[in-house]
Formats: sequence, C-alpha cells, structure tokens
Amino acid sequence: MAEARILVIEDDADIWRSLQILLERAGFDLTWAADGADGLRMFFDQHHDLVVLDISLPTMDGWSVLERIRLISTAPVLMLTARGLDTDKVRGLLEGADDYLTKPFSNAELVARVGALLRRSLPSSEESSIYDDGRLRVDMVNHSCQVAKKPVNLTPTEFRLLSVLVRHSGDVLSHKQILELGWNDRSGQGRGRVKFAVLGLRRKLGWEDLETSPLEAVRGFGYRYRPPVT
Repeated sequence: MAEARILVIEDDADIWRSLQILLERAGFDLTWAADGADGLRMFFDQHHDLVVLDISLPTMDGWSVLERIRLISTAPVLMLTARGLDTDKVRGLLEGADDYLTKPFSNAELVARVGALLRRSLPSSEESSIYDDGRLRVDMVNHSCQVAKKPVNLTPTEFRLLSVLVRHSGDVLSHKQILELGWNDRSGQGRGRVKFAVLGLRRKLGWEDLETSPLEAVRGFGYRYRPPVT
C-alpha cells in the first residue's frame, strides 16, 4: 500500500502542499492537478490507485469529474470539500464517491480514511498472485491461465497483457497504460502492438465474439476486462 499512487485534484495550492507533506510522509506517491479538466486527463493517461477530489474546481467541477471517472474506473474516490451539507454528502456517495470528508479536516483522520480505502481496493501481495473470478483464473507466479477450468496456453506477450487487464479488472486502460504496465514502454507509440495482442488473446481464450467478449474495447479510451456480474 505504501507504493499506492494518489491523484489530488484541488485548486487551492496551500491545501495541495499540506496534502503533499501529509501523504508523502505516509509513504504515498502523489500527483497534483489544479483544475478538473487537467485532473481528468491525468487520470486517463496514468493509472492511479485513489483520487482525492474537490468539488469547486475551475474548468470542470468535481461532480463532472466524478461522473467521468466512474465511466471507466472503479478506483476509490475521496471527496474533500468545504461543502458540509448532508445533501452534498449524500449526492457524492450516490454518484460514486467512496468517502466524503469536509474541510477543515483532521490530518490523522484523512490519512486513516485514505489507508482504509486503499486496503479495501488493493489486493494483498498474497491475493495478487492469483486472479480468479469463476470464469477466468490467472496464476501470476506460475504463468498459467484457465477459462472455465480448462487450461489455455498463452504466449509471454499474451500473458503479460492478460495479467495487466485482470489486475485492473473493471477499469479501462489506455493503449499507453497497457504498454507501460505490460511492456515497460512509456512512448505510447505501439498502439498496433496492443491491438494485435488483444486479437490474439481473444482468439486463444475463445472470446472472439465482440458482443459477448469480456475483453472489451472502449472506443476512444482503450481496453478493459469486464468481470462476471455476481
């Protein structure tokens, strides 16, 4: 959890500096955006484990940012705002925020809430070695894969791609994110590489039907693995 990446979308530079000192001392990796539109672009371009989001932002308010984040990601969102009305809290939680904290806030409480959200959302190192949702099982240590309990032989490239997608199950990953996470390629220039790897992976897993395939292309964004609904 100490390596968790947190995006802070907050237009008040003084509050950002306070959060930076507080959360970096707790061991987190922080990124800052001073307005809603920039924050949303940063979230799309990078993978963050948690978002701290203000409501009153220039360019795009926090409600709009939250709505768009929830279209592509299940990453936890902590709303941090001066709006303390119950109606605002209820709205935030109903629209997809995971927690809501009003300013001024207790430093200890903020760190505790961030830690609690990350513990619920990030798998432990033991859990993260195996992904199993009943339909798909991926063993990260032994590099094995099963679909409907039947073994599937994957190439190293296909296995890297599948591992990245299931580690972020339910989230849309851009071509750039997939290249960086799967191939350590930060150039973002290998879109064709990703496309062909996805085609090969679908064929191996028996998911070539685009209407039913859980390995889904999201136009304008990238790809995601959609886990079965339980």
